[in-house]
Amino acid sequence: MQVQFVVHGATIKGVEAIPVAVEVLVSSGMPAFSIVGMPDAAIQEARERVRAAIRASGFVMPSNKVVVNLAPGALKKMGSGFDLPIAVGLLAATGQIPTEWLSSVLLAGELSLEGSVRPVAGLLAYAVCAREQGLDFVCAQPEDVFVDLAGLKRLTVSSLGQFRTADFTACSSKAKSPATPCLDYADIAGCEIGKRAFQVAAAGGHGVLMMGPPGSGKTMLASRLPSILPPLTEKETLESALVHSVAGLDTASILSQIRPFRSPHHSASLAGLVGGGSPPGPGEVSLAHNGVLFLDELAEFRASVLQGIRQPMESGNIAITRADGNVVFPARFMLVAASNPCPCGHYGDFDIKCTCTVAQVHAYQNKIGGPLVDRIDIHIDVWRSDPKQVLKAGQGESSENLRKGVMKAREYAAFRKARRGENSSQHSSSELLAQCNLDYADEIFLEEMAGLHHMSGRGIMRTLSIARTIADMEERPRVMKKHICEALNLRVQERIGY
Repeated sequence: MQVQFVVHGATIKGVEAIPVAVEVLVSSGMPAFSIVGMPDAAIQEARERVRAAIRASGFVMPSNKVVVNLAPGALKKMGSGFDLPIAVGLLAATGQIPTEWLSSVLLAGELSLEGSVRPVAGLLAYAVCAREQGLDFVCAQPEDVFVDLAGLKRLTVSSLGQFRTADFTACSSKAKSPATPCLDYADIAGCEIGKRAFQVAAAGGHGVLMMGPPGSGKTMLASRLPSILPPLTEKETLESALVHSVAGLDTASILSQIRPFRSPHHSASLAGLVGGGSPPGPGEVSLAHNGVLFLDELAEFRASVLQGIRQPMESGNIAITRADGNVVFPARFMLVAASNPCPCGHYGDFDIKCTCTVAQVHAYQNKIGGPLVDRIDIHIDVWRSDPKQVLKAGQGESSENLRKGVMKAREYAAFRKARRGENSSQHSSSELLAQCNLDYADEIFLEEMAGLHHMSGRGIMRTLSIARTIADMEERPRVMKKHICEALNLRVQERIGY
């Protein structure tokens, strides 16, 4: 006797689910239960969970030889999400459940020893895979919000026993949890230059490096950046939610269209920041996709960790290379960094004398690395506010007012690009120059300033990009000298050694 049945499953690789055919063969022979097809340890352990769940649900565990093949065999499979398709395939092969509908669904779920079905990480990726395959998706009801995907029918199952009648309920999307209110820039008294810098950064998606003594408000400025950023678009919401779903994190705030804000500690490892591990998982740069990555105490990060983010800052993705292949994670983010200017933190402070030597100051700032600094668009010094201003907290310029300027700039930039027939956010140097449309006098002025401050080619282009953003905030079709001057003021900071 030999009976075979095939169930649709999937395995997570990077931020996508790859279709896997779960082939279950029940045949005569010595009693055995084996799983082949490059399964990981979690899948191998599924044998005991499946046995216990089948018996606890009132089904009969066959005493014959059982072989489960996960096809394609050359693809490494991982995760406890194969528990449900293996158990269902085994029950179908032994005729204990109806099978007519199984060819049109994709299954993903972990089984408990009592037979209940638990959600697994990456349910959104599984759902996208099911939609692409033209299948319905059956899983446990997720604990957080489920993303609505057009054209996909989602069904929920709470226990293995429900497969007797195939009586499933439609997956509830749940009401979106009220998002935590964003912090407001009105809480910061003073720091008007810093607020202006962050408004320009939000308008053009520019990175920001802040340097100043402790208590000057660097962290407060950075933490309020999401309050002036535009909401996520539908496409960006799905991209960011996919990364967080695969990482097993809550997606409620992202589904509320709030851009992610990640702030890893300076002790973070390279794998924690850019991704890695076994199996490779997304790092902080990917969790910040379409949002903000805030690196506080930048000089305290290990040099190798900091240099690891240079490539994704340019390309917008990070490729993790392992012996069994490459995994690509999205990593398009705004980098906001903050650092003290020296070990004691008071170099350049007008009120407190610095106790560091010149060599110590240079050594501390050099820990950040020139190539990384050159890739950050805006460099600003942040100093402590006057005590009188601090006591007026809540009366500063609000996030609502700053956000109006951001949205105005982005809308004008979109109009300008549409008029020119541009549809990409990435531009070459020649395209940027064409967008700026400098006249001869302004071009000569920029050349002189670039020579005076020893700016690299990248630095000149970054300055022009900032100037183009400032012009967009004023709805100007071309960049003028005053825009270049403000851009230079936001780019060149002599006091901190650049």
